[in-house]
Amino acid sequence: MTYTITIINAEQKEALAARYMQKARYEIKAEIYGCCIKLLTDNHSFMDTWQENFYSMSQNVRSHGRLFVFSDPGYPRDSVLYDPYSKTVFLINIHYYGWIKSIALSCAGDILEDAHGIHSVHGACIDVDGRGLCIVGLSGAGKTTQTYGLLSDPRARVVADDWFFTRVFDRDILAFGSERNFYIRQDLETVWKEFGGMVRADEYDADGRAVADLRWVIGKGRLIPLTTLRTVIIMKRDPSDPVVVRSLSPDEGLASFSKHGYFNSHLLVRDARKTALRDRFIANLLGRTGVYVVNTTGTPAATQDEIRKIIEIEMSR
Repeated sequence: MTYTITIINAEQKEALAARYMQKARYEIKAEIYGCCIKLLTDNHSFMDTWQENFYSMSQNVRSHGRLFVFSDPGYPRDSVLYDPYSKTVFLINIHYYGWIKSIALSCAGDILEDAHGIHSVHGACIDVDGRGLCIVGLSGAGKTTQTYGLLSDPRARVVADDWFFTRVFDRDILAFGSERNFYIRQDLETVWKEFGGMVRADEYDADGRAVADLRWVIGKGRLIPLTTLRTVIIMKRDPSDPVVVRSLSPDEGLASFSKHGYFNSHLLVRDARKTALRDRFIANLLGRTGVYVVNTTGTPAATQDEIRKIIEIEMSR
């Protein structure tokens, strides 16, 4: 990630909103796990992709959070300014839609974390025979590739491929998806051939990505809204480490999450209060699940075999 996040105050927010409101050709509201997040932009492509990506929200519902997405020569490339009081984000000179959608999810996550005790995870969530699997990792570790590889198993159903929300109910951690369709990479079909043809070649954007409806490939019934988490896999790519799979204690898992910023580079606020909230949630999550590290230095197929072994181990318990 290369964009920078700057926290601004209410006065700065009001000045920026007045500056960009007059340029807003599109105002589109999305429903993100119960939050109304409004996109304001003059970019038709971003507006169109947003509508394909998220569930729509009635225009009569007042927004809980807002994203202003504009170009402005007065700011550096890839600038993000956030007012945590009003939950308003300004994305200036950002050209990659993937960051826009992640910041929208992060804005909703900030609202839910503070007001409802609901936490977000930047990772994939797969259900296998009623048992939820969470896959996290730093960028480039292969979590997206392995997530889609699992979907070739007819027992597997997808809740989210990149971001999901969680609630603690007694001994269970429930995971909920929030995106209508997923923003996928074009090279996905070179690894897993079954995902070829979902999107026409001319529909991919300049970053080689497009929003796709996975139901066309895996079937309508295999994209589900929620599951109960039972297993957490942390993916890494470390050629210097000969160990491919290792189980972790909850304390070791928490240390890994904390060290790597909860595997989420899009968190808008990082202060002591938020750190305490997140550490408490991760401790709850890892205390209720089996936790593993998978080193992805092998081929995608070899890594897929290791992940499936973990799933079978956890399902046998």
